[in-house]
Amino acid sequence: MLSLQAVQGDSVVAVVTNVVICASSVALFLYWFRYSCMLILAAKTSYDHSEEVASTNQLVFPEVRARLQEQPATNLNSLHRCLERDYVLINYLLEHTPASGGESRTEVAMLKLHYRVMSAWYRLTWRFLRESASEALEEMLLVVVHLANVIGERAPVAAAGRV
Repeated sequence: MLSLQAVQGDSVVAVVTNVVICASSVALFLYWFRYSCMLILAAKTSYDHSEEVASTNQLVFPEVRARLQEQPATNLNSLHRCLERDYVLINYLLEHTPASGGESRTEVAMLKLHYRVMSAWYRLTWRFLRESASEALEEMLLVVVHLANVIGERAPVAAAGRV
């Protein structure tokens, strides 16, 4: 009887150990993913094409940026809708412009996922945690600006292909 209890005790320890290892692995992966996305967004290019892409394609993220910098930011839902609209248009442009040799599909995919996660976080927090919701919008804005810059970097490649 004693050996049966020892076996059951060992299996409980093994299950707890596996749960702790899995939870730690997931937490570390999420930390790595977020940190990698923030590094990608912090990287600067030699020339920022995002403003040109915004004016050419009637995107409103420059106005969203200005309104988010106001203290306190007002009407977060309106800003969220504007960013969602710009994001849809930028995704369309990304799918329909030829890729340049210097960009990473993995980075673009990671940023798209990061945008969706931040959008979900915004939806969860906008009613009760306005500061957190505002920060989520700022990160969404950074993704939109970065992807607009990617499109701007593609423009010379597309123009060269037409000649």
